[in-house]
Amino acid sequence: MKMVIIGGGPAGRTAAMEAAQLDAEVTLIEKKHIGGTCLHEGCMVVCGLNDVVRFHEDSKNFHQMDIISNQPQVDYSKVAQGIKKVTGKIEKVLKHETRESGAKIVLGEASKINEEKVEVDGAEYSYDKLLISTGSRPFIPPVPGVENALTYRDVLDFKKVPDKLNIVGSGVIAAEFAGIFSSLGSQVKVLCRGSFLRNLDGEIKKYVLEHLLRDVEIQENVQVNEITGEGAITSNGKVDGPVFLATGMTPNSEIAKNLVEIGSRGQIIVNEQMKTSNSSIYAAGDVVGTVGNTPVARMEGVVAARNACEISATMDYSIIPQSLTLYYPVSFLNTENQFKNSKDESESFNVRIPGSGGPGSFWNVLDGNTGFTKISANMETGAILSASSISPSSRTSMPYLAKMIKDGYKTSDFDDFIETHPSTDAIYKLLHFLAKYG
Repeated sequence: MKMVIIGGGPAGRTAAMEAAQLDAEVTLIEKKHIGGTCLHEGCMVVCGLNDVVRFHEDSKNFHQMDIISNQPQVDYSKVAQGIKKVTGKIEKVLKHETRESGAKIVLGEASKINEEKVEVDGAEYSYDKLLISTGSRPFIPPVPGVENALTYRDVLDFKKVPDKLNIVGSGVIAAEFAGIFSSLGSQVKVLCRGSFLRNLDGEIKKYVLEHLLRDVEIQENVQVNEITGEGAITSNGKVDGPVFLATGMTPNSEIAKNLVEIGSRGQIIVNEQMKTSNSSIYAAGDVVGTVGNTPVARMEGVVAARNACEISATMDYSIIPQSLTLYYPVSFLNTENQFKNSKDESESFNVRIPGSGGPGSFWNVLDGNTGFTKISANMETGAILSASSISPSSRTSMPYLAKMIKDGYKTSDFDDFIETHPSTDAIYKLLHFLAKYG
């Protein structure tokens, strides 16, 4: 079976390796970089910048405590160069892994597809099954002067940290870059059309604003009317400084518009097997507009590859752990379906605890900035309804909790739970408390 995959990001590359290992003849087409947006412009770039931010913040604290004599200065251009070197090295590893799996990589842009083949720079590749994993790009709102704005794609081209930065958006991307550039010295304003970080638990959001984004000015319910070379004109008045758009993503679905059903937001419509309206074509990753994160894209790629190879698989979007990359990771999951199935909301019980002093947070005990964790459970059934945690270890522990919930674990199952020590993870403490005293 011949399978052609367009797009070498998390969904496409994972699908290519899965299908190749299932004995398919796989051709993976990528126009620019294996690894996609996540590696070269998104998640990994944020991780690289945030590592420097944490060091910079710790250095300021240690200097104030007289533990170190000088506070290091950050050369942003060298940071950007270093990130490019690291992502380039990771890309080489990804290429090697992909080829070792048996998949063929073709670097070039897919210009045309039809029911039988894909055209790339004049060459044609026939297929039995096609997977479209072309990702997404920044959504550019229809605002006068928007051509003057920046997006995450421009971040590694900055020559220095901007003195001022006006970020338009209210979600994860806006918050992450606000935290990065504020910590590095920019005067940052976040301009939100609605509410900022509206998907976060209210108490967790309050902690984020008071401790992790304390130097960022958040303006909610503000309209950006025009963007200029000097700043922006908003419903609250004029703001000076570069404008950075973090206004969401647009699926790169144009190449498939005459072959498959496209939704109102430009996403390719798929079912739970990642099948499109065309029986020979699958789609996965950001282009299908589901949950925009890398682990979900990888799983969608696996599901698509298995079904293309006639091995039944379905995608499960329930209880997905998510996170926000700030000085401490902000991790959360929500099982609202369980809450809605409760007979009475009063059956739920919330427990909260400040973060622990330990690896990554020891010196922040003096200022009380050790993080915060909250869990909600149904005390009649023992079901865990939601969890949110701000701590150095939250991004590691949250996916395991999500898996446990999916597998039917209840609060009572944590009565004899033994953790590794030392740890900053407060999730196990709250679950242990609920098991014993809830």
